[in-house]
Amino acid sequence: MNKHEGSEQRFEVTPTASSHFAWLRTRLALERTLMAWARTSVALIGFGFTIVQFFERLQSSNTANLPVLLPEAPRDFGLALIGSGILALVISVWQYHRGLNYLWGDQFRAIAGIEEQPLITPLFAVAIILILVGIFAFVTVLFRLS
Repeated sequence: MNKHEGSEQRFEVTPTASSHFAWLRTRLALERTLMAWARTSVALIGFGFTIVQFFERLQSSNTANLPVLLPEAPRDFGLALIGSGILALVISVWQYHRGLNYLWGDQFRAIAGIEEQPLITPLFAVAIILILVGIFAFVTVLFRLS
């Protein structure tokens, strides 16, 4: 049985000023949530890349030729941070996209105030670019291209 079977709409939507502003608040909450996840993901990707670079330079400047206990540990930890940043951003973009599609559904179109859903939002474009930057950083660290 379909979860929407038996009723045409899940909610009764009446186009009033208060429902329009509630729709806008919900839309802006989606934007703020994706921005927060983007900020967190950038921090994870940046910290991961920085940790790898710092410890590689520290190991290469080892003038006393002391043995390093776990030489691959900083690289592995950095890859884990970069990968978790990418994964968090991918999941948050997916959630954002689903939320927008729900808000632009037929039942809420009357209170949206705009007839058509924009194809891409600036925040969505920035998040996609950040995913690509994260993938580039991951590949660079993985294959030691820096």
